[in-house]
Amino acid sequence: MDDPIRPTRDVAIPLREVVVRTSRSSGPGGQHANVTASRVEASFDVHASSALTDAQKARVMARSGPVVRAVAQDARSQARNRELALERLRDRLARALHVPRTRHATRPSAGAKARRLEGKRRQGERKRARRWRPEE
Repeated sequence: MDDPIRPTRDVAIPLREVVVRTSRSSGPGGQHANVTASRVEASFDVHASSALTDAQKARVMARSGPVVRAVAQDARSQARNRELALERLRDRLARALHVPRTRHATRPSAGAKARRLEGKRRQGERKRARRWRPEE
């Protein structure tokens, strides 16, 4: 899996910038869990990255901090946990790099205004019809 991590279409982070560490997994698993280092932690140093622009680095650091980490210990296999950790790291970076669309103010259409006023008129008539009127 030497392919770079692609959090967005424009950004490709080479795996040499991602530090992958293994350790023993917690939880049940019997004798197997006691001897294998199947837990994988992938960490990415944002500040030291050459793949991100300064603006992207600032965005990621503001949202996720200077180091983005992802841990996987779901599977028994270290290789599967490595894949999961890198996928989670990609997802976190994608969320941190996401630039929300700017909102443009719009105005209600003439039809929408007419429907609103018609609804208000009907409600007013309904309430006027409920009023008590002295017997004439």
